Parts: sequence; structure tokens; C-alpha cells
Amino acid sequence: MSVGDETTHHPGADWRSRFWCVFAGQASSLVGSALTQFVLLWWITDATGSVSALATAGLAALLPQALIGPFGGVLADRYSRRLLMIAADAVSASCMLVLIALFLSGRVELWHAYIMIAVRSTMQGIQQPAATASIPMLVPESFLSRAAGLDRTLASLTIVAAAPLGALAIGTMPLGLALGIDVATAVVGIMPLLVFRIPQPVVPDGGQTDVLSELRDGAALVCTHKGLRHLYMLLAALTLIVMPSSTLVILLVKEQFLGGAVEVALMESAAGAGLIAGGIAATLRVPGRQILWVLWCSVLSSFTFALAALMPTDLFWPAVAWWGLGHAAFVMGDAARLTLLLRVVPLHQQGRALSLLTSVTALAGPVGIGLAIPIGEWIGVRWLFVLMGAVAGCVSLLAFSSAPLRQLGADRDMRQASN
Repeated sequence: MSVGDETTHHPGADWRSRFWCVFAGQASSLVGSALTQFVLLWWITDATGSVSALATAGLAALLPQALIGPFGGVLADRYSRRLLMIAADAVSASCMLVLIALFLSGRVELWHAYIMIAVRSTMQGIQQPAATASIPMLVPESFLSRAAGLDRTLASLTIVAAAPLGALAIGTMPLGLALGIDVATAVVGIMPLLVFRIPQPVVPDGGQTDVLSELRDGAALVCTHKGLRHLYMLLAALTLIVMPSSTLVILLVKEQFLGGAVEVALMESAAGAGLIAGGIAATLRVPGRQILWVLWCSVLSSFTFALAALMPTDLFWPAVAWWGLGHAAFVMGDAARLTLLLRVVPLHQQGRALSLLTSVTALAGPVGIGLAIPIGEWIGVRWLFVLMGAVAGCVSLLAFSSAPLRQLGADRDMRQASN
């Protein structure tokens, strides 16, 4: 395949069996990882009862992936994405075997769990860009939107299933055996990668230099293209504004709706159902202009979050409905965003472009939480949610005024320019 053929990559006649086997293997690995993460966090909570210990575990789970992500993207563009995915799963499984041995011998310490969580986060920073950037190499152009929808549906299922599956594992088997699920699912994830080849994109002459240069190239790719730059700025701003809602929803239920654990579970269940329904809808519906779906879904999800908080105390069920609808709209927009990036970014630069966005939003989230806490204490959690939803909705509406953003993907100019 020549560089000029990059926009019309054909994965081959057997692409369906290859895609579904690889997808199923990665799905198994991701669910196992999420389940194990819940088990470890529960053990830390049960063993220490310390907020600082849990916060440290949270940092270990988020920070390494955010920091290593851009380098993982460069590696995904330079080397075999298949081998990177195999190596990431293998390292995570090996470390988990060590942790299982420590649990079974009774010699486990808290810092062992921190290290394990940090190593897994680092491996995710390598695996995720390699897996996502492999999507357009595994499927034809006509299936790309559905593949992106499936990817977002899988991410939603992982979020929803982690807690109940983890709780089931803790309640029915010894802790060491529960952690062993991650090793088994990692093996399941690796097996299709040993059988099927994932095509690598052709790199133009002079397109591969050294890691640091290619890291700068990824940043330049975003900064010099107005439409892409505006999209990244929009997504970073929305993450900063809305991210605290996922952490503070328990307080909203307790203070505004006078609810307890059952009501919190109902609100979280509505969010999970919305994520799954939105992912399925994104898989079935192929939008013509992804950027318009990104913007309108962002408007809808933002204002529905505000509407959920505006419901009076005795109207809890409408609040639950608005909360679920907001999450459905969010994941539909997220699937359109992924499809858009996979279509407009040159194939040989997708790893670094996608991982850079992941790192930007991952770093924006904690900043948003830090800003939301004093504002919430000042105006109350209900009006904090209203403020977050209204501001995010207005920012999304304002984004329509950006002509480069509205035109992003209309002519796939970046792919054509790269040729």
C-alpha cells in the first residue's frame, strides 16, 4: 500500500473474523482489568479505612496513564501495535501473579498494591493508544463508525460492570483467586493477537525520526490545525467543567433528594444504562457529520445534567431520567468524536494524536475537581451541578461559532494533506 492509498486502506476479505476475535479478546482483558482494579481498591478501603490511602490509590491509577500516554502513542505509531498490546497485557499479568503470590503467602503490604496499580496504569497508557489506533487498520471505511461505537460501548460496559462483578468475585472466592481473573482475561486478550496480524500504516519518507521528535510532531499536529486544536480545547474545557459531577453525584442525591444508598445506586444505574444505550445507538446509527453530533450531544448532555439537579426534592425519578439521558448523549458524542479523529488524522499519526487527547483530558479532570470543591461549598452542591451543566452547555453552543471546528472532517483535509 502506497502512502497515497492511506485514505482507502482495505483490511482484506477476512477482516470480520479478525476484528471480532481481536475485539472480543481486548474486551475480556479490559473487563478483567476493571474488575481487578475494583477488588484492589476495595481491599485498600477495607484494610485501612483511610481516605488518604484511597486517594493515593486513585492517583496511582490515573497519573501514570496520563503521563505515559503521549509516549505510548508515539510507540504505537513507530512499532507493531499488536506486539505492544501483547507486551502490555503480559507485563500486567506477570505483575498480578507476583501480587497473588504475596496475598497467598500473607506478606502483602499496602505499597505492593500501589505499585501494581501504577504498573497497570502505565501499561494501559501503552495498550490503549495501540488498540484504538488499530481500529481503522482492522475494518473498512464503511464500518468505522460502528467500530467506534462498539469501542465506546465496551468502555461503558467496563465502567458499569466493574463494581458488581468485582463485588461478586470478592463475595464468592478468596482474594487471591479473584485477582487471578485478571491473569486469565489477559491470556484471553493475548491469544487472538498471536493468531491474527494487525496491519501497520505506511510511514511517509522522513516521517519516522526519534521518539522526542515524534512526540513534538504529535503536539504540532494538533496545534497547527485550527479545527483539531479547537476540538481539543473544547474537550479539555468540557472535561474540566463536567468531570466533578461523577464524583459529587452522591452528595447531590443525599442533599437535594434526601436519598440514601438505594437512591445513589438508582442514579448510578441510570448512568450505566444511559452509557450502554448510547453506545448501542452509536453503533447502529452512522452519522453523516461527526462534528455536529459531537457538538449537539455535548449540548444535550450538559443541559440535562443541569436539569437533573434542578428537579425539586420530591421529583427524584425525573432527575434519574435526565441523568440517564445525559449519559446516553455523552457516549453518543464520544463515539462520534472517536470516529472523527480516526477519519481525519493520518493513519501513521493516530496513536500520538489519540493519546495526547487522553492525557489532556485526564489532567483536566483533577483540576476541575479542585476548582469545584470550593465553589460547591460556597453555593451548595445542587447549584454547583446547575452551574456546571449550564456553563458546559453554553461552551458547547459557543463552539458552533468556530468555522474550522464545524468544517473538521468535511473534506478529511489532514489525510489528504499527508499524502
